[in-house]
Amino acid sequence: MRAITNADLISNFWNLFWLFLMFTMVLPVIKKKLLDNARMSLIRKIEKMRGSRVIMMVHRQEAMALLGIPLFKYIDIEDSEQVLRAIHLTPDNMPIDLILHTPGGLVLAAEQIALALKKHKAPVRVMVPHYAMSGGTLLALAADEIVMDENAVLGPVDPQLGQYPAASILKVLEEKDKNEIDDETLILADVARKALRQVYDFVYNLVKDSVGEEKAKELADKLTAGHWTHDYPITFEHAKELGLPVNKELPKEVYTLMELYPQPAGRRPSVEYVPAPYREKKAGKGKINY
Repeated sequence: MRAITNADLISNFWNLFWLFLMFTMVLPVIKKKLLDNARMSLIRKIEKMRGSRVIMMVHRQEAMALLGIPLFKYIDIEDSEQVLRAIHLTPDNMPIDLILHTPGGLVLAAEQIALALKKHKAPVRVMVPHYAMSGGTLLALAADEIVMDENAVLGPVDPQLGQYPAASILKVLEEKDKNEIDDETLILADVARKALRQVYDFVYNLVKDSVGEEKAKELADKLTAGHWTHDYPITFEHAKELGLPVNKELPKEVYTLMELYPQPAGRRPSVEYVPAPYREKKAGKGKINY
């Protein structure tokens, strides 16, 4: 029997090292595939349960692996292409459930999706488990029904020109003499006026058939004219006051589905809790029931 030499030990060590290296390279791919399969499985379950086409639009903050620079995801043209394709693949008599989690995004892309949703012959429901701001709210306005968590929020859809709200740019013209305003601001004001009119007209035409002309004018003005800051939270109660078709009957499966769209790994979580539902404690007892 041959004795184990130092060369054998070194060779075995390197073999184990390369196996470990290959495993660590393949593991993220396997985990992503399992996560994708879990998402698709749950989406199919919700579709069968509700008899609808489920479309997810989830925008998370992502970070570059090496530099850790945050990259914020928004509604863009690629999103509109994908959603329009999904709508095209949906029969006219099949309802659509669009699950939204987004800060908003490109006006053109949001308007394209909203028009396609509006034209769909079967009922369209937009589900908001957490938030759908700006362009996300524009999509919600195209729905026959908005299903929100009681703590979820929508937001104004007033146009933004770069870092400035269009309504605020026009405010400069009201408060300063025209001769004291530089040409660039005057040009921005002209664009702002056009943007406000365009978005107002779009929202008005989007909702007038469902809420009536007078209510549509009021709603379009409230949401587009810059009455609030762009990040103003429109709660469930406020949305109801505005006349939007909202309810709180969000399926519990939607919350489970959102858990399958986690933030990128490798960062310390800023929120932690025991991930289990608790039953209400009985009167006179301080013990928590699990």
